[in-house]
Amino acid sequence: MRRIVFPLVLLLLANQSLATASDINLNAPGPLGSLGGVFLPGEVQTSPVVLIVPGSGPTDHDGNSPMGITASSYKYLATELSERGIGTVRIDKRGLSSSAAAVENGNDVTMSNYADDLASWIGVIQHKTAVPCVWLLGHSEGGLVVLVTAQRPLPICGIILVATTGRKFGELLADQLKANPANAPLMADILKGIESLEAGGKVDVSKLHPALQQLFAPELQGFFIDVMSYNPLQLIANISVPVLIVQGSQDLQVSTEDAHLLKNALPDAELALFANANHVLKDVPTNDLAKNYASYSDPTLPLAKGMAAKMAEFVFSNPAK
Repeated sequence: MRRIVFPLVLLLLANQSLATASDINLNAPGPLGSLGGVFLPGEVQTSPVVLIVPGSGPTDHDGNSPMGITASSYKYLATELSERGIGTVRIDKRGLSSSAAAVENGNDVTMSNYADDLASWIGVIQHKTAVPCVWLLGHSEGGLVVLVTAQRPLPICGIILVATTGRKFGELLADQLKANPANAPLMADILKGIESLEAGGKVDVSKLHPALQQLFAPELQGFFIDVMSYNPLQLIANISVPVLIVQGSQDLQVSTEDAHLLKNALPDAELALFANANHVLKDVPTNDLAKNYASYSDPTLPLAKGMAAKMAEFVFSNPAK
């Protein structure tokens, strides 16, 4: 499974997870084997159901990653939504964890492949719960997956974009790397590599700095070429279902500027900003980088205050049509 993550997340700590007795293992058809996830029901059989789509890299259904993220953000989110009468399905991406058997190579993937998987999950959720449509919630890269999926004629109630970029991936990646002064000597090669991938070409890593050989790993370049071809502003402009854009002001990977770009591209969308929330959806002190980074590996911190309540309010104020 590809291990690229937003480059600011470089912690290397053990994976952890919270246990919830009400979680129900669930599977959906995949290309070669089943896709895996967990279902946390709402109050009744016909409660709204939100499909939570994970972010970049080997992020699992709880929002954790062997790259050092153990905040269990999706677990907290699912629990709080369940307490408010909304069911959730949290999923593992093809090639990862309980979805490992779905494909031979988790690196050989496109946005369209991920959209195929969400379509499969929507069918399973409808069969299990009898809901007329499913809500899609995408976090980080998962937001782009949701936007791509929502271009299809599927029974989607609405979408919730959480920490989702309004910039194309190449621009986002370049801006994130520029933000670290230590990358300054490498930026010329980084920008050249991104430019090549954006044009659909491969990057010869043989003469690059070792750090860039990892960034532009050959096995990841096919995915990069695909994801860089999408413009989130063009995608969101085509959405006709209700949209909620959720963004934390302490996010080190995606900014409130991204949220406003998305909102401007779809004026009917609802925008919710959370002053203290960061990229893993936890409240942290303003401009305290140490505590911001520490929250990525702290499974005891609750979800950002008011975030789940806002999502629940949005779902219930837009009943399924």
